[in-house]
Amino acid sequence: MIASLRGVAAMLAADHAIIEVQGVGYLVQASTRTLGQLTAQEPAFLYIDTQVREDAITLFGFAAMTERDWFRHLTSVQGVGGKVALAILSTLSGDELAQAIATQDKAMVARANGVGPRLATRIVTELKGKVAALPVSGVTAPAATSSAARDAVSALEHLGFRPMEAAKAVAEAEAELGSAAGVNEVIRVALRKAGRS
Repeated sequence: MIASLRGVAAMLAADHAIIEVQGVGYLVQASTRTLGQLTAQEPAFLYIDTQVREDAITLFGFAAMTERDWFRHLTSVQGVGGKVALAILSTLSGDELAQAIATQDKAMVARANGVGPRLATRIVTELKGKVAALPVSGVTAPAATSSAARDAVSALEHLGFRPMEAAKAVAEAEAELGSAAGVNEVIRVALRKAGRS
């Protein structure tokens, strides 16, 4: 199984690249995010996810290992094939995807080509329990808008909440109470929203 390719980006297209390695050209499907980091006729390195089917062997390439990990999580959802997963990763960064899953924002996921409301719902639902294990880079979802909310997020993290879980509970509390609420009230409602009161 091919895990990575190092060679030259012999050709770039809208949804794939040909990576030439010692005279052999590998056709690699990729997101626009990854393709945007490649330059034709320049050295290239891609992490690869190899999918073997009865009628084809398909290589999916990623400039970053975190994007490859997101791809694998997305394709674990029923109804999400490689091309749909790439469409999602072309539309949303890993941090945006983590935020959409944490906040169950189906509309954000449905912005990707080929993702309807039903599939978007399945994606955010099936990946919700796995969001803590998914690769993100310091995402807080969504950002706290007041100093009381920021203090409440910090307090919940000290109580053992994961950062994304704390941010989500505080955002829900702030939406209910308004941004003028005090930190103690926000914490109380956030704990109730998270089912820990």
